[in-house]
Amino acid sequence: MTPFKRQRGRTAAALVVGAAALCMAGIAPAATAQPQTRADTPWVVSLGDSFISGEAGRWAGNSNDGGDGIAGTDRAFDPATGTTDPHRVYGPSYDDGCNRSDSAEVHSAPGQDRRLNLACSGATSTAILLPEHGGSPFKTEPSQAEQLQKAVTGHSVRAVVVSVGGNDLGFESVITSCAGSFLTPFGASPCAPTQGPAVAWLPAMRTAAVDALADITTAMDRAGHPRGSYRLILQSYPSPLPDAAHVRYPGDKYDRLTTGGCPFFDEDLTWAHDELVPEISRTLAEAARAGGAEFLDLSRAFDGREVCSTGTVQADAGHQPSGSTSEWVRFVTTGAGQGQKQESLHPDYYGQQALGACLALDLARTPGAYACTNTPGAAPTAMTLRPTPTT
Repeated sequence: MTPFKRQRGRTAAALVVGAAALCMAGIAPAATAQPQTRADTPWVVSLGDSFISGEAGRWAGNSNDGGDGIAGTDRAFDPATGTTDPHRVYGPSYDDGCNRSDSAEVHSAPGQDRRLNLACSGATSTAILLPEHGGSPFKTEPSQAEQLQKAVTGHSVRAVVVSVGGNDLGFESVITSCAGSFLTPFGASPCAPTQGPAVAWLPAMRTAAVDALADITTAMDRAGHPRGSYRLILQSYPSPLPDAAHVRYPGDKYDRLTTGGCPFFDEDLTWAHDELVPEISRTLAEAARAGGAEFLDLSRAFDGREVCSTGTVQADAGHQPSGSTSEWVRFVTTGAGQGQKQESLHPDYYGQQALGACLALDLARTPGAYACTNTPGAAPTAMTLRPTPTT
């Protein structure tokens, strides 16, 4: 495969810009979002950041092939008209960058409940908090807890599912630093030794998540839903990257940049996969217990399906996009003919389907703490759930 293919423009300089724009944020639906089923059916509502809003849901796998539809991965492309419009996937939320996709977790979860997505890409806990506790409009949208209170007043609610903490931790700056280290022309070295102290920020992330859960509980109480009348679930994040032993492009070579879209050193891949993501999950589990919420551990949900993982292939003339073979995470892109930079390293269409399957499995079980994993080589619907310790 030639290093630089049409439509990709994956130069080192451009990727620095692309990496700098990575956003582990949340995507929130407009407060005017309409229910999907009958008015007497309970609601399942999602709040928080980009990993639950549906960021990158436009893409069914990754491809280096150029041309319209990018080898069939671009769900915003209409072959009948030959046009591409991200609104086909993200709706009006594309205009303010919240990027709530039609395949977002809450919409991908099987079931007959009404679904409402109030997450927004880039959101920190402040975007969730009630105004009297410091909550403020984000990307022109009101506080998510405030939206929640108004939306569910007078309606039955089955569950409120929350993804928050990554942006409070500063995960974007960590990933940006690691990608930047890989792209440094001279004297490049792994970022893990310098970014390891990011773990020191975890207590602040825990506090932010607990505060967000408290305001969600308050908003629900004000809407006539006392604690215990609905399920409150805090979830963690799947790792977007494999460890060094399971990356398709071994040896810290630049095909990770030019072909794979995973410009990271071996040491950084292993650190992020084996240490950072699990530590984030453990901290959020603590926040769930402190905030009176259930916990859904997604830290290993994408194992073998991450961008550049040996268990996956990119779509091309010989490989059609497939939930069984394609990557479940959007590769790092500059946005030149390949969507937006902010979609990078977020669950793609298949990843969103997998997260939806995890949520459906969780909702079918008794309230508690669970971990979700995938079935190697199977479709995103073949997820499995197991109980985890609550202490």
